[in-house]
Amino acid sequence: MFKGLGNLANLPGLIKQAQEMGSKMQQLSAELKTKRVTGAAGGGLVEVDANGLGEALAVRIDPSLFEKQDRELLEDLLPAAFNAAQQKAKELHAEQMQSLAGGMNIPGLSDALGGLGNLQPPE
Repeated sequence: MFKGLGNLANLPGLIKQAQEMGSKMQQLSAELKTKRVTGAAGGGLVEVDANGLGEALAVRIDPSLFEKQDRELLEDLLPAAFNAAQQKAKELHAEQMQSLAGGMNIPGLSDALGGLGNLQPPE
């Protein structure tokens, strides 16, 4: 009748695991903030450095773009470089999450990692 109630005996253990996972997630966020990725566009004419959380840190623009005064090209390359850096940050985040899970088969983890693009970095 109450088949699911057998898991209640494990509730303290589950709470402890959840607390440990929360602590590990905070450590992961702190570590990702120190990591650096670079996204480029236009064959390296525009480069954007970001941290592992996807926050932009630096932008480098090849001087030739200013010499050509090609504003439209620059306006196209900047978002592409930002997006490339953000994608690399998402991949780094997913890799770190996989290692945090330690190879555990957690139902829904793959779906959650696939949706990392929808997550906002912690404040």
